[in-house]
Amino acid sequence: MSAPDTNLEKQKRRHKGPLAGIKLGLAVVALLFAGFLVWTFAQSDGPEGAETQIDGRTGAETGSE
Repeated sequence: MSAPDTNLEKQKRRHKGPLAGIKLGLAVVALLFAGFLVWTFAQSDGPEGAETQIDGRTGAETGSE
């Protein structure tokens, strides 16, 4: 069964505020997540490994000699 009285224009008007709030909340979460990623990468020390490493593209040895 369908609803007896559907006024789509009235429903659009009534849902405008909550939908804007949801979009604003998602934008805040996206900004916080991007900030967390930047902070995490800024705090890292970099890769650790052996003195001699192999370049995956050429197969040549690289490192501090």
